[in-house]
Amino acid sequence: MILDKQNLFSDDQAVTVTADSTNVIDLGIAGMGKGEPVRLIAQVTETFDGGTSLQASLVTSDSSTFSGATTLVETAAIAEASLLAGYEFGLGGFMPEEIKRYNKLVYTVVGTMTAGTITAGFLLDKQNWAAVPDGI
Repeated sequence: MILDKQNLFSDDQAVTVTADSTNVIDLGIAGMGKGEPVRLIAQVTETFDGGTSLQASLVTSDSSTFSGATTLVETAAIAEASLLAGYEFGLGGFMPEEIKRYNKLVYTVVGTMTAGTITAGFLLDKQNWAAVPDGI
């Protein structure tokens, strides 16, 4: 998976309490033009420990202060036992058409997490490959 640093909400961000993503992505204008679909994906980069669950939400606004913000998509609560290093989850498949200029993720933590980090951002396409056995 190839990620663009300018399109990252979180880059190995520690998420042990409910928090916003470290980065806000400013699209420059509201909405998306025609072109290739863009995914929103997150990956656990350090195993979570100690809490109950995590939920991630994509929040969008016309204002950099996020006044009047709208939640576009959100995950179901993901159990802490699933939040192992390497675990990936998407938020709604492709970027919603209703997206506005300013965008961030909100991580909602249930319980008391003592560890766990996430890298999340927009991605043109997800790498999909399987190791090929020797001799093929």
